[in-house]
Amino acid sequence: MVFDRRPDDMVRITTPELADAFIEEQVAALREQIGDKKVLLALSGGVDSSVVAALLIKAIGQQLVSVHVNHGLLRKGEPEQVIEVFRNQMKANLVYVDATDRFLDKLAGVTDPETKRMIIGGEFIEVFAEEARKLDGIEFLAQGTIWPDILESEHGIKAHHNAGGLPEDMNFELVEPVKILFKDEVRIVGKQLGLPDGMVYRQPFPGPGLGVRCPGAITRDRLEAVRESDAILREEFAKNGLEDKVWQYFTVVPDFKSTGVKDGKRAFEWMCIIRAVNTKDAMTATVEALPHDLMCHLVERITHEVPGINRVLYDFTPKPTGTIEYE
Repeated sequence: MVFDRRPDDMVRITTPELADAFIEEQVAALREQIGDKKVLLALSGGVDSSVVAALLIKAIGQQLVSVHVNHGLLRKGEPEQVIEVFRNQMKANLVYVDATDRFLDKLAGVTDPETKRMIIGGEFIEVFAEEARKLDGIEFLAQGTIWPDILESEHGIKAHHNAGGLPEDMNFELVEPVKILFKDEVRIVGKQLGLPDGMVYRQPFPGPGLGVRCPGAITRDRLEAVRESDAILREEFAKNGLEDKVWQYFTVVPDFKSTGVKDGKRAFEWMCIIRAVNTKDAMTATVEALPHDLMCHLVERITHEVPGINRVLYDFTPKPTGTIEYE
C-alpha cells in the first residue's frame, strides 16, 4: 500500500524485521505503480538516494536508470564508491557523468555563496536534463524525499525538492518510496537492502558539496586541499571511535593565507579549519570536544600531507551564532 502521508499509528522502523516488512510492501507497490515502464533517478551517493536506488533495483531491476553526476565537489572516493556499489555489485543500469571541468569553469572567480549555490544547482539540473533526453521511454522520476522534507516544506522552513526544477518538456510522474520514513528508518532499510555501512551511515552532506567548504572563489588546488584534509579527518575519526558519536565533521579551507615555516623556509599558505558538531534537529548545534592528542595528530598529518596548508584551527562556535556549514 502506498501512503502519501505517514500514518499516525505507523510503528517506527527500529529492527531488521520491520525494515524487511517495509521493503516487501514497497517492492510490491513499486511494481504496481511502474509496471514495465522506466524510472530515472539522480543518484548522488547520499543515504536517501542510495536507499531509493537499492529499493528500485530490487523491485524493477534494469528498468531503473540511475544518473550519477560528478560535479567535482564530492568527497574523496565517493564517485568510485557509487560505481563500485551500484554498477559492479548491484549490476545497476548506471550512467556516470564526470562534469568536473564544466562545473569548475562556471564557478571560476565567483565569490558570493548564494551565487555559487545557484550555479551548482542550476548546472546540475542542466547536466541531468541532458542525460535524460538521451534516454527513451522514461515516464517516472524517482526521488529520495523523506518525511522531514515534507514536514519542513509544509511549515515553510525550506522548499520541497520536487521535480519543479526540471525543464517543462520533462513531465515525469514522481516515485518517492521512502517519503514516509524518518532518516534513522531509511538507514535501517538501507542496511537490510545490502548497502555498505559507509554509505548507509554517511553523515549529512550539502547539495553543493565541498563548494560550501571552500569559501571565496573556488580554485582547483584549494578544492583539492579541502578534499584531502577532509579525508584525513574522516579517517582519524573512524580510527578513534568518533565516527558514530559526532553528527557532522568536516574541514574548511578559506581563501586566506598566513605566513608559516616549512623545511626551514617561509611558507605563505592556507589554513585549514576543523568543525565537529552534534545536533538533534540541525536547528541548534553544540561543538564536540576533541581529545588534545587527536587534535595534535590531525595538525601533524594535515600540515605535512596536504599541499598548501600550514595551519590548522578548530572552530569552537556553536549554533547559534555560527551555522553548521560555512556558506
